[in-house]
Amino acid sequence: MAQSTEAALPPARPLDFFAVSIMLLLCLSWGINNVMVKLALPEVPPLMQATVRSIGGFVVIVVASWFRGIPLFRRDGTLKAGLLMGAVFATEFVLIFFGLIYTTASRAVIFLYTAPLFVAFGAVNLLGETLRPAQWGGLGLAFLGIVVAIGVPQADVDSTVLFGDMLLLLGALGWGGTTLIFKASNLSKAPAEKTLVYQTGVSAPLLGLGSLALGETMTAMPGPVALGSLVYQTVWVVGITFLLWYVLMKHYSASKLTAFTFITPLFGVAAGHLILNEPVTPAFAAAVALVIAGLFLVNKPGRRS
Repeated sequence: MAQSTEAALPPARPLDFFAVSIMLLLCLSWGINNVMVKLALPEVPPLMQATVRSIGGFVVIVVASWFRGIPLFRRDGTLKAGLLMGAVFATEFVLIFFGLIYTTASRAVIFLYTAPLFVAFGAVNLLGETLRPAQWGGLGLAFLGIVVAIGVPQADVDSTVLFGDMLLLLGALGWGGTTLIFKASNLSKAPAEKTLVYQTGVSAPLLGLGSLALGETMTAMPGPVALGSLVYQTVWVVGITFLLWYVLMKHYSASKLTAFTFITPLFGVAAGHLILNEPVTPAFAAAVALVIAGLFLVNKPGRRS
């Protein structure tokens, strides 16, 4: 595999079959994760879940890295970017949690999944990536698919709901920000495990303080479903899927990879129907077609000039 020069950013390769397959697995996992979080909510409050996930993920990553001989605490010029990424990661979760207090879940999903648009804009202006008009159109189609899948937002929206929407938009900006921080800093050259150590190690105490500030409590030991949810979130989502995400980010286009995350809420809607018996509208099939068409446009190779 060719090495990039010291000053150059990692090459933004087009997505191949391997990258597409892994991204589908990640999106499926993250879509199911939303259901897992919901299953545990009656027994474990949201920020407490996030704190446990960050602490557990930190331990899993450190132990796995130790067994594989991956240096995590050697000086490599990533400290400043890593601390910033961890702080943004934690802030993102706080914004999403508060936003969900004021707005509906369907609106929240729509606004949260504007993150790929922030990444695409940032990749063009900060990372030197280029998107053709057709690719911008593809992002628009994919986002339209999300809107159709979740359902058109209700018309009776007041200032309180709009405030929640704005918090979710800021959360999406934070999500996109972590992607751009990674690609624009030395973190893109460091082991992917180190990025996750920064994210989990910095976010855990911040989220824990947030949980304390909100007065979150547990009245009893969580049951098997809640514990299974926490294990899924900690070991699989944080310990494995986030690691795979950053491995892909080291070698492929940030905007094109992030465009794939549009599929995540589609999987989430399907998982909600199968696991939580939530209704699926007939528009779901049309939404899938819109997302696939959008991703095709985003990832279609352009002509050489």
